[in-house]
Amino acid sequence: MRAIVVERYGVLPSVQDVPSPEVQPGGVVVKVEATGLCRSDWHGWQGHDSDIVLPHVPGHELAGTIAAVGEGVDGWAVGDRVTSPFICACGSCEQCAAGDQQVCPNQLQPGFNYWGSFAEYVALPFAAVNLVRLPDELDFDTAAGLGCRFATSFRAVRQVGRVVAGESVVVFGCGGIGLSAVMIAAALGARVVAVDTNPDALALAAKYGAVEVVTAGPEVVARVREVTGGGANVTMDALGSPQIVQDALRCLRPRGRHLQVGLLPEGFQLELGGLIWQELELLGSHGMAAHHYPEMLSLVASGELKPAELITRTISLSEVPAALEGLNVGTPAGVTVIRPWATEPLGSAPRS
Repeated sequence: MRAIVVERYGVLPSVQDVPSPEVQPGGVVVKVEATGLCRSDWHGWQGHDSDIVLPHVPGHELAGTIAAVGEGVDGWAVGDRVTSPFICACGSCEQCAAGDQQVCPNQLQPGFNYWGSFAEYVALPFAAVNLVRLPDELDFDTAAGLGCRFATSFRAVRQVGRVVAGESVVVFGCGGIGLSAVMIAAALGARVVAVDTNPDALALAAKYGAVEVVTAGPEVVARVREVTGGGANVTMDALGSPQIVQDALRCLRPRGRHLQVGLLPEGFQLELGGLIWQELELLGSHGMAAHHYPEMLSLVASGELKPAELITRTISLSEVPAALEGLNVGTPAGVTVIRPWATEPLGSAPRS
């Protein structure tokens, strides 16, 4: 199969012919019809993830059809249209038994623990707890973006953050996760404020439901507190920055909730005095288990959520190295989707 192969950290990968994955007991092999390009893939390419062993194939947001079914897998057949969370849980530990597959200690992540979906085929383990059946009307490009960024934001906003209509929600960082959060919180009836340095990203946030957009900078806390009438009910760091976390906590009104979704560096310090005297909540959120997808998919089917609108670029495997290199200088607005079976460059081709 054709795949993007990273041979050295920080050095542009290339499209290579490599062996296709073999189906394992309890798992499946998926023909990848679409896969998302995420900043986490850039971090892996740069050598920021200790789980990666070179040579390596990135990619963890995917959708496609089952190409092979392993021994012991029931209820799934070749040709079924599927997606999967980026966290592939084991299905047998204490956390999985409680329904918390997103924090499974035995989890495997394609594109990190093993070769991922920047390829024509990818293996998925523990099929019984990780496969999600796609509705026929949901296209593969849209489905590919659900497995990491959109599903992560849905669980963070809806389940962990407990956002309800009428609350003020401030989203810091308007990349794929942040824009997804803006759309989801707005659909729930919240009054959403988006914060970013990129004017294009802020324009998309306004399009997806933000009632106020704020340019990040030294005055961001004062500005957010002004437009929220004294502070937000919920803030969310969708990027992963110690400064954002500190600013977000200062933007909360008493008994507010902060959602931490962006990954943070080790060893940083925060001033947490307000956490006590204002009774703030500091909440982590990590992905979403497959069994929670039906609610999200029903909202997509009804048109209340429109993740397809987040896709701003569609590319082929041959264009991935340049797209990864572009992340060195910033994250482009919207979501980029890769079609591994395209044999010609797609550029910014319209979705079909």
